[in-house]
Amino acid sequence: MILTTCPACAAPLAHDAPRCVRCKLRYCDSTCQHDHWRRGHKQMCKKIHRGGNAEQYNADKKYKEAVAVAVEKCADDTKGQTCYICTQALHWKTKEGLIRGCACRGTAGFAHLSCLAEQAKILVAEAEENNWDKAGNERWKRWYSCSLCEQEYHGVVRGALGWACWKAYLGRPETDRPRQLAMNVLGMGLHEVEHYEDALSVQEAELAMKRRIGASEHELLAVQNNLARTYAKTGRFEDAVRTSRDVYSGRLRVNGEEHESTLRAANNHASFLIDLRRYKETKPVLRKIIPAARRVLGESHHLTILMKMNYAAALYQDRGATLDDLREAVTTLEELEPIARRVLGGQHPLLVMIEDRLRNARAREAGVPMEPI
Repeated sequence: MILTTCPACAAPLAHDAPRCVRCKLRYCDSTCQHDHWRRGHKQMCKKIHRGGNAEQYNADKKYKEAVAVAVEKCADDTKGQTCYICTQALHWKTKEGLIRGCACRGTAGFAHLSCLAEQAKILVAEAEENNWDKAGNERWKRWYSCSLCEQEYHGVVRGALGWACWKAYLGRPETDRPRQLAMNVLGMGLHEVEHYEDALSVQEAELAMKRRIGASEHELLAVQNNLARTYAKTGRFEDAVRTSRDVYSGRLRVNGEEHESTLRAANNHASFLIDLRRYKETKPVLRKIIPAARRVLGESHHLTILMKMNYAAALYQDRGATLDDLREAVTTLEELEPIARRVLGGQHPLLVMIEDRLRNARAREAGVPMEPI
């Protein structure tokens, strides 16, 4: 996580908390700072300072750890391949192996995380030189999506790129656009690798930062949307439903009912209602937004696929489901599975979820009792 808690007592820190003069590590107060100094910081302070001070030192360390995990996770898939950017099997400088976490097929899409990060930095720097013209947001996507297949990276690759992005821009002022976006990329990356408590601390810090600098309602809603998802993953389902309801209402007001951001907010809200097993509230929301998603995004869009999967789940997980409900759930998932496989690839987490839900829906249709909740 980014350094949002006191290293001495673990209490949450204010953004302007006092710092170590040399390495810039933040503390609650001088008492915590002196205590931490006596308990070992004295030996580490110079090393942290040489590493670019506390935040940079932490990000560099987390990035190296995340790269090692990603390379190991992808080792079987990348054996015998080369990076599509530098054309080498091992990175010339870091000696790291290859990764692939997108929908590329065959020999496409293999890369070094360092090459992906360097490519993204170059593209973003060019966008900044042009005052972040229309291409700026498209170039920024290279921090979290493949330039070949355009699919967002997932799993450990997304997590490592989050740290790569944050360490590239963390030294800039809070008002700097890439720094703000980098905090978002890091939070999403931590969420993707299931480090939910860490993601929550980053996203809460991001929301506080956005409020300090007077960000637009659109930007605040985007952060709150991510926060709602993380609340759910940490078991705070009521907070997730409350926040997601506010975000959905805000998106309807700001963007209208057929904007992608509104559709995404509605789907998130429905997901959290499913987590709370409030299926009677869930189904009307999804019945309303799925036709809109088909019109606006198309049948093969990731969000449309996710909505339809959630709708099927709300149908078959309801203990009061009729036989027609169960048949509709099975049919929906059977139609969805080949679309997801074609669009997302055989290893994508969403496809795995669809296959799991299809097995469960078929079992319920066949009369197998649900396990006790």
